[in-house]
Amino acid sequence: METFVFLFSFTALGILYCMNAVPAFQEPYVILVIGIAVLVLVFIFYLLVTRDNPPKDALFFVFAEFSFTCVIDLTSALEYDGVISGFMEFYRKTGEPYLGTSYAIMMCYWDGIAHFIMYLIMIGKIMDRKGYRTLGLFWAGSLCANMSVFITGIVAGKYGAEIRPAFWLNFLFLVMPAWAAVTLFTRPKDRPLIGGYNVSEVKRWWLRTVIRRDTVPLSSDPQAQHAQSMKLIWRPLDLMLVLLLLAAMAFTILRGLVALDSPLGACSFYVKHYEPYLRDPVGYPRVMMLHMFFYGLPLLAAFVYGLLKPGCTWMPDWTMFISGAMIQCQWAHIGGSLHPHSKAPFRIQSDVFWPVLAANLLYAATPLLVVLRVRSNPYFFLRVAPFPGQTGLPNSEEKDTKYKNK
Repeated sequence: METFVFLFSFTALGILYCMNAVPAFQEPYVILVIGIAVLVLVFIFYLLVTRDNPPKDALFFVFAEFSFTCVIDLTSALEYDGVISGFMEFYRKTGEPYLGTSYAIMMCYWDGIAHFIMYLIMIGKIMDRKGYRTLGLFWAGSLCANMSVFITGIVAGKYGAEIRPAFWLNFLFLVMPAWAAVTLFTRPKDRPLIGGYNVSEVKRWWLRTVIRRDTVPLSSDPQAQHAQSMKLIWRPLDLMLVLLLLAAMAFTILRGLVALDSPLGACSFYVKHYEPYLRDPVGYPRVMMLHMFFYGLPLLAAFVYGLLKPGCTWMPDWTMFISGAMIQCQWAHIGGSLHPHSKAPFRIQSDVFWPVLAANLLYAATPLLVVLRVRSNPYFFLRVAPFPGQTGLPNSEEKDTKYKNK
């Protein structure tokens, strides 16, 4: 099915070519009507195609629909960069002129490549009845950040006075990932097998109960108890991640204050000599920094707490969600600050190019490093609880014998 979705998505090129060739299809309200009609028809098409083997997950239709629009976004980015022509010229004039900004071009590349790949992988997993919750959270964080910055930047930036009817189509791409994120957060987690020994039916029932609550039985694996008893000083990897998170928080505060036009000397010095792109009147860089300041900063602080306090069961999900958001935002921000469509005064200066690039890449990589830490060794982030009636030392044969005899 993922191959079929991949091939069908490229029919969007034919629609774009026809609209670009027929002047009657290039009126602002006509573009809006055609856009809505195409989205509805694509949904109905996939509904009919899968009627004999309907997917068990409603998100299949979201991923299939958005795969179609990924080709449109990739076409837009390629045409604005002069790689292709003859598909999106009408959209520049009467559709969404702000798509020609450097930030929006990089955003479209991310959607047309990264999101497209994610959709195809998740569609394949849905059809094979496999879990995709982890990748789904990464995608949801990425697209939520993508569209929230994009929509707010349009309204708050210099293109706020040039909003056309097609602008309202963007809200679908904000509402659907938000709904998908809520759906994925409430689903049971994919987790590895803890323990591995034979237990009675009573134990099996209790194990199922505690695992649903992100709790690992104390006697099922002493590794969990050992991991949660270690102080931070004896966990050098976690200590390094805490320091990286603190540095990321400081970086977020600095750029957030710049976005708020703080008169502090450090803010003026930074925006003048390091990242003048933060002053770009298109509005996207400023909005992105405010998003990170008001939403990203508290979550980064929460991750520091999660590495200090054992049993924070929310860490695997939220680190994955935020890593998707930050990587997408940083991709568009770094690319936008280097793209030739950004005016020269707002691009990174050559004498500070490598320090600024390294700082931004490390900032994007920090939540991903936390994700890898959480996923590779999850014991510290599970609640540890004893079996009912447990006595003696953990993992002792005495408790198992008692339950077996009963």
